Amino acid sequence: MIRFSFENLIPEGRSGYAANQKLFGIAYKAACEFAADPKGWLVLIGPSGSGKTHIAAAIATEQVKNEKAVFYLTVPDLLESLRSSYNSNSDITHGDLFDQVKNMPLLVLEDLGVHTSSPWAKEKLDQLISYRFNRELPTVVTILEFDELDERLRTRLKDPSVCQTCCLEIGIDESSGYAWSAGLELQKNMTFETFDWKRVNLPFEQRENLERAYRLAMDYARSPDGWLVWQGVTGSGKTHLASAIVNYLFQAGHQAVFIVVSEFIDHLRSAFSPDSRISYDQLFERVKTAPFLVLDDFGEQATTPWAQEKLYQVINYRYNARLATVITTTRSLDEIDSRIRSRLLDPKISMLFALNVPDYRSDMAARPRKKNYQRSK
Repeated sequence: MIRFSFENLIPEGRSGYAANQKLFGIAYKAACEFAADPKGWLVLIGPSGSGKTHIAAAIATEQVKNEKAVFYLTVPDLLESLRSSYNSNSDITHGDLFDQVKNMPLLVLEDLGVHTSSPWAKEKLDQLISYRFNRELPTVVTILEFDELDERLRTRLKDPSVCQTCCLEIGIDESSGYAWSAGLELQKNMTFETFDWKRVNLPFEQRENLERAYRLAMDYARSPDGWLVWQGVTGSGKTHLASAIVNYLFQAGHQAVFIVVSEFIDHLRSAFSPDSRISYDQLFERVKTAPFLVLDDFGEQATTPWAQEKLYQVINYRYNARLATVITTTRSLDEIDSRIRSRLLDPKISMLFALNVPDYRSDMAARPRKKNYQRSK
């Protein structure tokens, strides 16, 4: 245990997601304050590998360094010690051991909930928790999740008058809004750092246009507000800039949803299937109400009345709710449904920017290739 300390604990944790780094930082600060002046209960919740054991052990280590009394025990080890104390050969009686644990100035209980469900184990833990809870004796508890606990334990650990709860990590999945959905690996690597806004082969006016688009996207990413509509040919950089904004938001711990419109329409259709793992309403509501949404390749979807109506419902809802939205399209506004066009052109909410540059692939093809010269022997 002594090898775990605040000195070798990374304050933001090891998660690659900014949202989890923020949560870990809050827990780290709370643990430091608790270690300096243990009062009440500190409950650390998170999956295996989230760092809750290191934080709990660091608190105990701090007490040892300051020559203060502390018990650090995993719940399975505690129950095993209590069982062994019934043995006549035990160095300490069951009653004395249980009293020591109950009255220890600071108790750190690791892995609460990971124990046998025998009536005896439940009774012992209930006695211990109730005793320390009612007297508000300083206690640190780590758990995987509240749902694994008995109702009596859960009620006590959720009482804000005694317990401070710190969640160290949230689950990241494609529906959480903090990560890229499957099939968007290319967009995952489209960042502001990898965007080539200089494109030296372009005329000055086009390079200037691309730089303005780049800086506009950067400013928007820092404070997404209203709508940003990118127009341009395929390969002009629209999708890259939209993806860079999403990656920037993920790193800042904000939710964002990236949708390729044609695929979204196909998914809505497939959601009607009885074999679908997600309901039509869930998918539609997720896109419609996302705090930040990218609609990529707008206008490329099938022009059926049903598809047009679904897209209008999304656009109209987000327009009325003033939800931050980025739209990319290769179409002229004349080719877009008039109901949607009127909203895209509303200067009170929407900014339209035309990227007047050619497909970057043609630009790359026009660049002179580097020749490999072989030295003569």
